Amino acid sequence: MVTKMPKIEKRKKKIAWIFSFSVAVTLIILGYLKWGFTEVFDEFVFFAVIIAFFPPTILNIIDYRWRRAVDSHLPDLFRSIVQAQETGMTLPQALEEASKRKYGPLTAELKKMTAQISWGMNFEEALLALGKRVNTVLMQRTVPLIIEAGRSGGRVERVFEPIGKFVQTTLLLDKERRNQTRPYIAIIYVAFFVYLFTIILLFKSFFVTMEDLPLLGNAVMAPAEIERMFFHMTIIQAFFGGLVAGKMGEGTINAGLKHSLVMMLCGYLALKIFL
Repeated sequence: MVTKMPKIEKRKKKIAWIFSFSVAVTLIILGYLKWGFTEVFDEFVFFAVIIAFFPPTILNIIDYRWRRAVDSHLPDLFRSIVQAQETGMTLPQALEEASKRKYGPLTAELKKMTAQISWGMNFEEALLALGKRVNTVLMQRTVPLIIEAGRSGGRVERVFEPIGKFVQTTLLLDKERRNQTRPYIAIIYVAFFVYLFTIILLFKSFFVTMEDLPLLGNAVMAPAEIERMFFHMTIIQAFFGGLVAGKMGEGTINAGLKHSLVMMLCGYLALKIFL
C-alpha cells in the first residue's frame, strides 16, 4: 500500500495550508461575532484549529510515506545498475533498463527521466531533474555521486556497490533511530493521559466539592471557569506535546502535527465525557 501512495507537490501543500487556514479564520471570526468570548467560542476555536491542521497533516503523511518508499528502493536500483553494467551496458542504458522494473514510486520517476533523455535532454540534466523531483535526502546525496561516476568512466559498477551499501546503511540507521525514539513518544502520550486523569480527578473530587463549603465557596473559581481553564490547558499541552513527539520521532515539527491532532481530540472527548 505504501508504494501506491501518490507524490504530493509543494504547490498542493501550500494550497492546502492556505485553504484550511482561510476556513479556520473565517470560522473563528463568525464564532466571535455570534457568541463572543464564551465557552461556545472556545469550541469554535478548537474545531477551527483542527480544520486548519487536518488537511496539511494528511498530505504530510502521504508525502512522508512516498519518500520512504522511494528511499527504500534505492539499494535495489543500484544493484540492478551494477548487474546491468557487468553485462556491458553504459550508465544511461542501465538506468533505462532499470526503469522497466518495479521499484515502487521510483519506477515512474525513472521512466520520466528516460523519456527526457529520449527527447534530447542531456543525461546529467535528466539525472539532476530526477533528484529535484524526488527531493529526498538520500537522492540528493546520491545523484552527484552518480554524475561523478559517469564522468570518470571506467568500471563504474565499482562505484555503485559502495553507494548501494551506503544507502542501505543509512536506511538501517534511520530505522534504528525510529525504533529507539518510540519509547520516548510513548512517554509523551502516557504523560498526557496522566495529566488528563489528574485534572479530571481534581475537578470531580476537589473543586466541585469546595463550591459547597460555606467558607471556601466564594474564595475559589466557579466550576465552569475551572473547566474552561482546564480545557485551554489541555489543548495547549496536546498541541505542543505532539510537536515534540514528531520532532523526536521523525526529525521534523510537521511530523508532529498528527500527534497533536490525536491528543487534542482525545483531550477534548475526555473533558466532554468526564467533566
